[in-house]
Amino acid sequence: MSKVDTAWLRMEQPSNLMMITGVIGLEGPLDYERLLETVRERFLVFDRFRQKAVDGPTGANWVPDEDFDLRFHVRRVALPSPADRAELRRYVAHVASTPLDHDRPLWEIQVVENYENGPALVVRIHHCIADGIALVQVFLTLTDGSPSRRQPPRDPERMRRRRSAESPVFQRLLEPARDGLDLAVHLGQKAWEEGVGLLQEPARVQRLANEVGEITAELAHALALPNDPRTLLKGRLGSRKEVAWAEPLPLNEVKAVSRAFGCTVNDVLIACASGALRRYLMEHGGAEQVQEDVRATVPVNLRPLEHALELGNHFGLVFLDLPVSLENPLERLYVVNDRMTQLKCSKQAAVTFGVLAALGRAPSALQKPVLDVLSEKASSVLTNVPGPQHPLFLAGAKMRDMMFWVPQSGSIGMGISILSYDGQVFFGLMSDRRLIPDPEAIIDRFHAEFEKLLYLGFMLPLEGRPPHDHAEHFVP
Repeated sequence: MSKVDTAWLRMEQPSNLMMITGVIGLEGPLDYERLLETVRERFLVFDRFRQKAVDGPTGANWVPDEDFDLRFHVRRVALPSPADRAELRRYVAHVASTPLDHDRPLWEIQVVENYENGPALVVRIHHCIADGIALVQVFLTLTDGSPSRRQPPRDPERMRRRRSAESPVFQRLLEPARDGLDLAVHLGQKAWEEGVGLLQEPARVQRLANEVGEITAELAHALALPNDPRTLLKGRLGSRKEVAWAEPLPLNEVKAVSRAFGCTVNDVLIACASGALRRYLMEHGGAEQVQEDVRATVPVNLRPLEHALELGNHFGLVFLDLPVSLENPLERLYVVNDRMTQLKCSKQAAVTFGVLAALGRAPSALQKPVLDVLSEKASSVLTNVPGPQHPLFLAGAKMRDMMFWVPQSGSIGMGISILSYDGQVFFGLMSDRRLIPDPEAIIDRFHAEFEKLLYLGFMLPLEGRPPHDHAEHFVP
Protein backbone atom coordinates (compact mmCIF):
# COMPACT_ATOMS: atom_id res chain seq x y z
CA MET A 1 0.00 0.00 0.00
CA SER A 2 1.30 3.46 -0.82
CA LYS A 3 2.32 5.64 2.09
CA VAL A 4 -0.38 8.21 1.40
CA ASP A 5 -3.05 5.47 1.33
CA THR A 6 -1.56 4.08 4.55
CA ALA A 7 -2.00 7.48 6.15
CA TRP A 8 -5.70 7.47 5.24
CA LEU A 9 -6.10 3.92 6.56
CA ARG A 10 -4.55 4.86 9.90
CA MET A 11 -6.52 8.11 10.12
CA GLU A 12 -9.68 6.25 11.12
CA GLN A 13 -10.96 6.72 14.67
CA PRO A 14 -14.37 6.13 16.31
CA SER A 15 -15.32 9.80 16.04
CA ASN A 16 -14.36 10.05 12.36
CA LEU A 17 -14.52 6.96 10.15
CA MET A 18 -12.54 7.22 6.92
CA MET A 19 -15.35 6.21 4.56
CA ILE A 20 -16.76 7.95 1.53
CA THR A 21 -20.53 7.40 1.74
CA GLY A 22 -22.88 7.92 -1.20
CA VAL A 23 -26.51 7.57 -2.20
CA ILE A 24 -27.72 7.00 -5.76
CA GLY A 25 -31.41 7.31 -6.58
CA LEU A 26 -32.75 5.17 -9.45
CA GLU A 27 -35.86 5.32 -11.59
CA GLY A 28 -37.84 2.15 -12.20
CA PRO A 29 -37.13 -1.37 -10.94
CA LEU A 30 -33.59 -2.62 -10.42
CA ASP A 31 -32.62 -6.17 -11.37
CA TYR A 32 -30.48 -7.37 -8.45
CA GLU A 33 -28.92 -10.26 -10.38
CA ARG A 34 -28.02 -7.96 -13.27
CA LEU A 35 -26.45 -5.56 -10.76
CA LEU A 36 -24.33 -8.40 -9.37
CA GLU A 37 -23.25 -9.31 -12.89
CA THR A 38 -22.35 -5.69 -13.67
CA VAL A 39 -20.28 -5.33 -10.49
CA ARG A 40 -18.56 -8.66 -11.13
CA GLU A 41 -17.62 -7.81 -14.73
CA ARG A 42 -16.65 -4.14 -14.33
CA PHE A 43 -15.95 -3.31 -10.67
CA LEU A 44 -13.98 -6.39 -9.69
CA VAL A 45 -11.63 -5.86 -12.63
CA PHE A 46 -9.84 -3.62 -10.14
CA ASP A 47 -8.03 -6.04 -7.85
CA ARG A 48 -8.28 -3.62 -4.93
CA PHE A 49 -11.94 -4.48 -4.44
CA ARG A 50 -11.04 -8.14 -3.77
CA GLN A 51 -8.27 -7.26 -1.31
CA LYS A 52 -8.16 -6.58 2.41
CA ALA A 53 -6.15 -3.74 3.94
CA VAL A 54 -3.79 -5.25 6.52
CA ASP A 55 -1.78 -2.85 8.67
CA GLY A 56 1.34 -3.84 10.57
CA PRO A 57 4.32 -2.31 12.37
CA THR A 58 6.33 -2.09 9.14
CA GLY A 59 3.48 -0.69 7.03
CA ALA A 60 0.17 -1.62 5.41
CA ASN A 61 -0.39 -4.09 2.58
CA TRP A 62 -3.15 -5.21 0.23
CA VAL A 63 -3.86 -8.91 0.80
CA PRO A 64 -6.24 -11.03 -1.33
CA ASP A 65 -9.42 -12.06 0.46
CA GLU A 66 -9.46 -15.82 0.03
CA ASP A 67 -13.10 -15.97 1.22
CA PHE A 68 -14.39 -13.14 -0.98
CA ASP A 69 -18.18 -13.24 -1.44
CA LEU A 70 -19.71 -10.66 -3.77
CA ARG A 71 -23.17 -11.05 -2.22
CA PHE A 72 -21.78 -9.94 1.12
CA HIS A 73 -20.59 -6.69 -0.45
CA VAL A 74 -23.70 -6.10 -2.60
CA ARG A 75 -26.65 -6.67 -0.28
CA ARG A 76 -30.38 -6.01 -0.24
CA VAL A 77 -31.77 -3.97 2.65
CA ALA A 78 -35.16 -2.44 3.49
CA LEU A 79 -36.17 0.76 5.25
CA PRO A 80 -38.82 0.76 7.97
CA SER A 81 -42.19 2.20 7.02
CA PRO A 82 -42.93 4.75 5.61
CA ALA A 83 -39.59 4.34 3.75
CA ASP A 84 -39.52 8.05 2.91
CA ARG A 85 -36.68 10.56 2.59
CA ALA A 86 -36.46 11.02 6.37
CA GLU A 87 -36.06 7.26 6.89
CA LEU A 88 -33.40 7.08 4.16
CA ARG A 89 -31.54 9.97 5.76
CA ARG A 90 -31.61 8.24 9.15
CA TYR A 91 -30.38 5.01 7.59
CA VAL A 92 -27.52 6.72 5.76
CA ALA A 93 -26.52 8.45 9.00
CA HIS A 94 -26.47 5.04 10.72
CA VAL A 95 -24.21 3.37 8.15
CA ALA A 96 -21.97 6.47 8.02
CA SER A 97 -21.44 5.99 11.77
CA THR A 98 -20.73 2.25 11.50
CA PRO A 99 -17.23 1.04 10.58
CA LEU A 100 -16.66 -1.32 7.68
CA ASP A 101 -15.47 -4.84 8.46
CA HIS A 102 -11.66 -4.67 8.27
CA ASP A 103 -11.50 -8.47 7.89
CA ARG A 104 -12.95 -8.02 4.40
CA PRO A 105 -12.37 -5.66 1.47
CA LEU A 106 -13.38 -2.19 2.64
CA TRP A 107 -16.42 -1.45 0.49
CA GLU A 108 -20.09 -2.30 0.14
CA ILE A 109 -23.17 -1.46 -1.92
CA GLN A 110 -26.54 -1.73 -0.17
CA VAL A 111 -29.62 -1.92 -2.38
CA VAL A 112 -32.62 -0.21 -0.76
CA GLU A 113 -35.52 -1.68 -2.72
CA ASN A 114 -38.51 -0.20 -0.88
CA TYR A 115 -37.59 3.50 -0.89
CA GLU A 116 -40.71 5.51 -1.80
CA ASN A 117 -38.99 7.43 -4.63
CA GLY A 118 -37.62 4.29 -6.30
CA PRO A 119 -34.67 1.98 -5.62
CA ALA A 120 -31.64 3.58 -4.01
CA LEU A 121 -28.06 2.44 -3.56
CA VAL A 122 -26.12 3.28 -0.42
CA VAL A 123 -22.42 2.96 -1.19
CA ARG A 124 -19.53 2.95 1.29
CA ILE A 125 -15.87 2.82 0.28
CA HIS A 126 -12.90 3.36 2.55
CA HIS A 127 -10.75 6.35 1.72
CA CYS A 128 -7.57 4.24 1.68
CA ILE A 129 -8.80 2.60 -1.55
CA ALA A 130 -9.01 5.82 -3.56
CA ASP A 131 -9.94 9.47 -3.53
CA GLY A 132 -13.21 10.96 -4.76
CA ILE A 133 -12.03 11.76 -8.28
CA ALA A 134 -10.91 8.16 -8.87
CA LEU A 135 -13.95 6.60 -7.23
CA VAL A 136 -16.37 8.62 -9.34
CA GLN A 137 -14.57 7.49 -12.50
CA VAL A 138 -14.46 3.87 -11.33
CA PHE A 139 -18.14 3.93 -10.46
CA LEU A 140 -18.95 5.33 -13.90
CA THR A 141 -17.49 2.16 -15.44
CA LEU A 142 -20.59 0.40 -14.02
CA THR A 143 -22.93 2.60 -16.02
CA ASP A 144 -24.27 2.68 -19.59
CA GLY A 145 -25.62 5.43 -21.83
CA SER A 146 -29.02 3.73 -22.25
CA PRO A 147 -31.05 1.06 -20.44
CA SER A 148 -30.55 -1.51 -23.20
CA ARG A 149 -26.95 -0.92 -24.28
CA ARG A 150 -24.48 -2.92 -22.23
CA GLN A 151 -20.76 -2.49 -22.35
CA PRO A 152 -18.81 -5.67 -23.09
CA PRO A 153 -17.01 -7.23 -20.11
CA ARG A 154 -13.60 -5.76 -19.52
CA ASP A 155 -10.52 -7.93 -19.91
CA PRO A 156 -8.90 -7.98 -16.44
CA GLU A 157 -5.52 -9.13 -17.77
CA ARG A 158 -5.47 -6.40 -20.41
CA MET A 159 -6.30 -3.73 -17.84
CA ARG A 160 -3.66 -5.06 -15.47
CA ARG A 161 -1.05 -5.03 -18.22
CA ARG A 162 -1.99 -1.51 -19.21
CA ARG A 163 -1.81 -0.26 -15.64
CA SER A 164 1.47 -2.04 -14.92
CA ALA A 165 3.00 -0.63 -18.09
CA GLU A 166 2.24 2.89 -16.90
CA SER A 167 4.51 4.43 -14.30
CA PRO A 168 2.67 5.13 -11.04
CA VAL A 169 1.18 8.57 -10.65
CA PHE A 170 3.56 9.28 -7.79
CA GLN A 171 6.56 8.62 -10.05
CA ARG A 172 5.12 10.70 -12.87
CA LEU A 173 4.90 13.63 -10.51
CA LEU A 174 8.62 13.25 -9.86
CA GLU A 175 9.85 12.73 -13.42
CA PRO A 176 9.21 16.12 -15.12
CA ALA A 177 11.01 19.34 -14.25
CA ARG A 178 12.04 19.51 -10.62
CA ASP A 179 9.57 22.20 -9.64
CA GLY A 180 7.97 22.92 -6.28
CA LEU A 181 5.44 20.11 -6.63
CA ASP A 182 8.17 17.57 -7.28
CA LEU A 183 10.21 18.70 -4.33
CA ALA A 184 7.24 18.79 -1.97
CA VAL A 185 6.39 15.19 -2.78
CA HIS A 186 10.05 14.16 -2.64
CA LEU A 187 10.68 15.81 0.71
CA GLY A 188 7.50 14.39 2.18
CA GLN A 189 7.92 10.80 1.06
CA LYS A 190 11.67 10.37 1.14
CA ALA A 191 12.77 12.31 4.19
CA TRP A 192 11.98 9.49 6.60
CA GLU A 193 14.04 6.89 4.80
CA GLU A 194 16.86 9.11 3.55
CA GLY A 195 17.44 11.17 6.68
CA VAL A 196 20.15 13.65 5.90
CA GLY A 197 20.84 12.16 2.46
CA LEU A 198 19.62 15.29 0.74
CA LEU A 199 22.22 17.32 2.60
CA GLN A 200 24.96 15.15 1.10
CA GLU A 201 24.14 16.41 -2.41
CA PRO A 202 25.25 20.08 -2.32
CA ALA A 203 24.90 20.58 -6.07
CA ARG A 204 21.30 19.42 -6.00
CA VAL A 205 20.51 21.49 -2.94
CA GLN A 206 21.86 24.58 -4.70
CA ARG A 207 19.84 23.85 -7.83
CA LEU A 208 16.62 23.49 -5.84
CA ALA A 209 17.21 26.34 -3.41
CA ASN A 210 14.37 28.48 -4.73
CA GLU A 211 11.90 25.62 -4.63
CA VAL A 212 12.95 24.72 -1.09
CA GLY A 213 12.29 28.28 -0.03
CA GLU A 214 8.80 28.25 -1.54
CA ILE A 215 7.92 24.89 -0.03
CA THR A 216 9.30 25.88 3.36
CA ALA A 217 7.29 29.08 3.29
CA GLU A 218 4.09 27.20 2.44
CA LEU A 219 4.67 24.64 5.18
CA ALA A 220 5.52 27.35 7.70
CA HIS A 221 2.40 29.25 6.71
CA ALA A 222 0.18 26.19 7.17
CA LEU A 223 1.70 25.37 10.57
CA ALA A 224 1.46 29.00 11.70
CA LEU A 225 -2.26 29.28 10.95
CA PRO A 226 -4.19 29.97 14.15
CA ASN A 227 -6.67 27.40 15.35
CA ASP A 228 -10.17 27.95 14.02
CA PRO A 229 -12.48 29.96 16.33
CA ARG A 230 -14.55 28.02 18.84
CA THR A 231 -17.93 28.28 17.19
CA LEU A 232 -20.79 25.80 17.17
CA LEU A 233 -18.81 23.95 14.50
CA LYS A 234 -15.92 23.09 16.85
CA GLY A 235 -15.93 20.97 19.99
CA ARG A 236 -15.59 17.47 21.39
CA LEU A 237 -16.76 14.89 18.87
CA GLY A 238 -19.00 11.90 19.45
CA SER A 239 -19.29 8.69 17.46
CA ARG A 240 -22.57 9.34 15.63
CA LYS A 241 -23.03 11.25 12.39
CA GLU A 242 -25.98 13.02 10.84
CA VAL A 243 -26.40 13.61 7.09
CA ALA A 244 -28.58 15.82 4.93
CA TRP A 245 -28.87 16.73 1.29
CA ALA A 246 -30.67 19.53 -0.50
CA GLU A 247 -32.83 19.62 -3.59
CA PRO A 248 -30.49 20.21 -6.55
CA LEU A 249 -29.80 23.53 -8.27
CA PRO A 250 -29.94 23.82 -12.07
CA LEU A 251 -26.33 23.91 -13.27
CA ASN A 252 -27.15 26.33 -16.09
CA GLU A 253 -28.41 28.89 -13.55
CA VAL A 254 -25.24 28.52 -11.48
CA LYS A 255 -23.17 29.06 -14.62
CA ALA A 256 -25.22 32.14 -15.49
CA VAL A 257 -24.51 33.67 -12.07
CA SER A 258 -20.82 32.87 -12.36
CA ARG A 259 -20.64 34.58 -15.77
CA ALA A 260 -22.58 37.61 -14.52
CA PHE A 261 -20.09 38.26 -11.74
CA GLY A 262 -16.94 37.07 -13.49
CA CYS A 263 -16.33 34.24 -11.02
CA THR A 264 -16.12 30.48 -11.34
CA VAL A 265 -18.96 28.05 -10.68
CA ASN A 266 -16.97 26.77 -7.72
CA ASP A 267 -16.75 30.31 -6.29
CA VAL A 268 -20.53 30.68 -6.49
CA LEU A 269 -21.18 27.36 -4.75
CA ILE A 270 -18.65 28.02 -1.98
CA ALA A 271 -20.13 31.48 -1.43
CA CYS A 272 -23.57 29.87 -1.06
CA ALA A 273 -22.17 27.39 1.46
CA SER A 274 -20.57 30.26 3.41
CA GLY A 275 -23.86 32.14 3.50
CA ALA A 276 -25.75 29.08 4.69
CA LEU A 277 -23.24 28.54 7.49
CA ARG A 278 -23.46 32.20 8.50
CA ARG A 279 -27.25 32.05 8.81
CA TYR A 280 -27.08 28.83 10.86
CA LEU A 281 -24.44 30.18 13.23
CA MET A 282 -26.31 33.44 13.80
CA GLU A 283 -29.69 31.80 14.38
CA HIS A 284 -28.32 29.14 16.74
CA GLY A 285 -25.57 31.05 18.54
CA GLY A 286 -25.95 34.77 17.95
CA ALA A 287 -23.84 37.41 16.23
CA GLU A 288 -20.70 36.50 18.21
CA GLN A 289 -20.55 33.24 16.25
CA VAL A 290 -19.74 35.10 13.02
CA GLN A 291 -17.22 37.65 14.25
CA GLU A 292 -14.46 35.66 12.53
CA ASP A 293 -14.34 33.57 9.39
CA VAL A 294 -14.19 29.78 9.72
CA ARG A 295 -11.73 27.67 7.81
CA ALA A 296 -12.28 24.63 5.57
CA THR A 297 -9.83 22.15 4.15
CA VAL A 298 -10.41 21.76 0.41
CA PRO A 299 -9.05 18.72 -1.51
CA VAL A 300 -7.12 19.60 -4.68
CA ASN A 301 -6.62 16.92 -7.35
CA LEU A 302 -2.96 16.26 -8.24
CA ARG A 303 -3.49 13.46 -10.76
CA PRO A 304 -3.57 13.94 -14.53
CA LEU A 305 -7.13 13.50 -15.78
CA GLU A 306 -6.08 10.75 -18.17
CA HIS A 307 -5.11 8.68 -15.12
CA ALA A 308 -8.34 9.25 -13.18
CA LEU A 309 -9.09 5.50 -13.22
CA GLU A 310 -6.00 4.68 -11.17
CA LEU A 311 -6.94 3.90 -7.59
CA GLY A 312 -5.19 5.43 -4.62
CA ASN A 313 -5.12 8.95 -3.19
CA HIS A 314 -3.47 11.63 -5.29
CA PHE A 315 -4.66 14.92 -3.87
CA GLY A 316 -3.46 17.58 -1.49
CA LEU A 317 -5.35 19.90 0.83
CA VAL A 318 -5.54 23.68 0.98
CA PHE A 319 -6.92 25.82 3.80
CA LEU A 320 -9.71 28.16 2.69
CA ASP A 321 -11.26 30.80 4.97
CA LEU A 322 -15.03 30.81 4.43
CA PRO A 323 -16.27 34.43 4.75
CA VAL A 324 -19.07 33.83 7.26
CA SER A 325 -18.26 37.17 8.89
CA LEU A 326 -19.58 39.06 5.83
CA GLU A 327 -23.28 39.83 5.58
CA ASN A 328 -23.38 40.98 1.96
CA PRO A 329 -23.74 37.96 -0.37
CA LEU A 330 -21.97 39.67 -3.28
CA GLU A 331 -19.06 40.68 -1.08
CA ARG A 332 -18.81 37.07 0.11
CA LEU A 333 -18.65 35.91 -3.50
CA TYR A 334 -15.83 38.31 -4.39
CA VAL A 335 -13.86 37.39 -1.26
CA VAL A 336 -14.19 33.68 -2.09
CA ASN A 337 -13.02 34.43 -5.64
CA ASP A 338 -9.97 36.34 -4.39
CA ARG A 339 -9.02 33.66 -1.87
CA MET A 340 -9.43 30.83 -4.34
CA THR A 341 -7.29 32.70 -6.88
CA GLN A 342 -4.52 33.05 -4.31
CA LEU A 343 -4.68 29.36 -3.40
CA LYS A 344 -4.42 28.34 -7.06
CA CYS A 345 -1.06 30.08 -7.20
CA SER A 346 0.27 28.36 -4.07
CA LYS A 347 1.99 25.01 -3.53
CA GLN A 348 -0.05 24.29 -0.42
CA ALA A 349 -1.73 21.21 -1.93
CA ALA A 350 1.64 19.67 -2.83
CA VAL A 351 2.96 20.38 0.66
CA THR A 352 0.05 18.62 2.38
CA PHE A 353 0.37 15.68 -0.02
CA GLY A 354 4.00 15.39 1.00
CA VAL A 355 3.09 15.62 4.68
CA LEU A 356 0.57 12.78 4.31
CA ALA A 357 3.17 10.65 2.51
CA ALA A 358 5.62 11.32 5.32
CA LEU A 359 3.06 10.40 7.96
CA GLY A 360 2.28 7.15 6.14
CA ARG A 361 5.98 6.27 6.29
CA ALA A 362 6.41 7.33 9.92
CA PRO A 363 5.38 5.22 12.94
CA SER A 364 1.60 5.19 13.35
CA ALA A 365 1.89 6.68 16.86
CA LEU A 366 3.21 9.90 15.30
CA GLN A 367 0.29 10.37 12.94
CA LYS A 368 -2.50 11.25 15.38
CA PRO A 369 -0.80 14.17 17.16
CA VAL A 370 0.25 15.71 13.84
CA LEU A 371 -3.26 15.33 12.39
CA ASP A 372 -4.78 16.74 15.57
CA VAL A 373 -2.64 19.87 15.21
CA LEU A 374 -3.65 20.34 11.57
CA SER A 375 -7.33 19.55 12.10
CA GLU A 376 -7.61 22.19 14.84
CA LYS A 377 -6.96 24.76 12.12
CA ALA A 378 -10.23 23.98 10.31
CA SER A 379 -13.90 23.44 11.13
CA SER A 380 -14.98 21.59 8.00
CA VAL A 381 -13.99 19.71 4.88
CA LEU A 382 -15.37 21.10 1.63
CA THR A 383 -15.15 19.21 -1.65
CA ASN A 384 -16.59 19.66 -5.14
CA VAL A 385 -16.55 16.73 -7.58
CA PRO A 386 -17.73 17.16 -11.19
CA GLY A 387 -19.82 14.35 -12.58
CA PRO A 388 -21.13 13.54 -16.07
CA GLN A 389 -23.64 15.98 -17.54
CA HIS A 390 -25.83 13.40 -19.27
CA PRO A 391 -28.12 10.69 -17.85
CA LEU A 392 -26.61 7.31 -17.04
CA PHE A 393 -28.09 3.86 -16.45
CA LEU A 394 -26.97 1.28 -13.91
CA ALA A 395 -28.00 -2.33 -14.57
CA GLY A 396 -30.79 -0.98 -16.81
CA ALA A 397 -32.16 1.55 -14.27
CA LYS A 398 -31.76 5.28 -14.85
CA MET A 399 -29.71 7.13 -12.25
CA ARG A 400 -32.02 9.96 -11.15
CA ASP A 401 -29.71 11.67 -8.68
CA MET A 402 -26.61 11.04 -6.62
CA MET A 403 -24.97 12.43 -3.52
CA PHE A 404 -21.91 11.61 -1.43
CA TRP A 405 -20.39 12.64 1.87
CA VAL A 406 -16.69 12.98 2.55
CA PRO A 407 -15.09 11.77 5.79
CA GLN A 408 -13.60 14.22 8.25
CA SER A 409 -10.34 13.70 10.11
CA GLY A 410 -8.98 14.53 13.53
CA SER A 411 -11.22 17.00 15.37
CA ILE A 412 -13.12 18.24 12.30
CA GLY A 413 -16.84 17.63 12.75
CA MET A 414 -18.44 18.73 9.48
CA GLY A 415 -18.10 17.92 5.79
CA ILE A 416 -19.72 19.78 2.88
CA SER A 417 -19.99 17.94 -0.44
CA ILE A 418 -20.92 19.36 -3.84
CA LEU A 419 -21.52 17.13 -6.86
CA SER A 420 -22.77 17.96 -10.36
CA TYR A 421 -24.62 15.41 -12.50
CA ASP A 422 -26.91 15.61 -15.52
CA GLY A 423 -27.31 19.39 -15.43
CA GLN A 424 -27.91 19.60 -11.69
CA VAL A 425 -25.81 20.51 -8.65
CA PHE A 426 -26.30 18.47 -5.48
CA PHE A 427 -25.34 19.61 -1.98
CA GLY A 428 -24.70 17.28 0.94
CA LEU A 429 -23.61 17.83 4.52
CA MET A 430 -22.35 15.42 7.17
CA SER A 431 -21.97 16.53 10.77
CA ASP A 432 -21.08 15.20 14.17
CA ARG A 433 -24.33 14.77 16.10
CA ARG A 434 -22.92 16.43 19.22
CA LEU A 435 -22.00 19.58 17.32
CA ILE A 436 -24.70 19.89 14.67
CA PRO A 437 -27.65 17.55 15.33
CA ASP A 438 -29.69 19.16 12.53
CA PRO A 439 -27.53 19.49 9.38
CA GLU A 440 -30.68 19.94 7.29
CA ALA A 441 -30.99 23.37 8.94
CA ILE A 442 -27.78 24.33 7.12
CA ILE A 443 -28.30 22.52 3.85
CA ASP A 444 -31.82 23.93 3.43
CA ARG A 445 -30.34 27.45 3.32
CA PHE A 446 -28.25 26.78 0.20
CA HIS A 447 -31.14 27.57 -2.13
CA ALA A 448 -31.95 30.84 -0.39
CA GLU A 449 -28.32 31.96 -0.60
CA PHE A 450 -28.13 31.11 -4.27
CA GLU A 451 -31.37 32.95 -4.99
CA LYS A 452 -29.84 36.10 -3.49
CA LEU A 453 -26.99 35.96 -6.00
CA LEU A 454 -29.39 35.10 -8.81
CA TYR A 455 -31.53 38.12 -7.93
CA LEU A 456 -28.50 40.39 -7.77
CA GLY A 457 -27.41 39.07 -11.16
CA PHE A 458 -30.72 40.18 -12.66
CA MET A 459 -30.06 43.68 -11.27
CA LEU A 460 -26.74 44.04 -13.08
CA PRO A 461 -26.42 46.34 -16.10
CA LEU A 462 -25.88 44.58 -19.41
CA GLU A 463 -22.16 45.31 -19.41
CA GLY A 464 -21.64 42.78 -16.61
CA ARG A 465 -20.25 42.59 -13.10
CA PRO A 466 -19.61 45.61 -10.92
CA PRO A 467 -16.07 46.21 -9.68
CA HIS A 468 -15.11 44.84 -6.27
CA ASP A 469 -15.24 48.25 -4.62
CA HIS A 470 -18.90 48.64 -5.62
CA ALA A 471 -20.03 45.34 -4.13
CA GLU A 472 -21.10 47.01 -0.87
CA HIS A 473 -23.85 48.89 -2.75
CA PHE A 474 -25.64 45.62 -3.50
CA VAL A 475 -27.68 44.43 -0.54
CA PRO A 476 -29.55 41.15 0.00
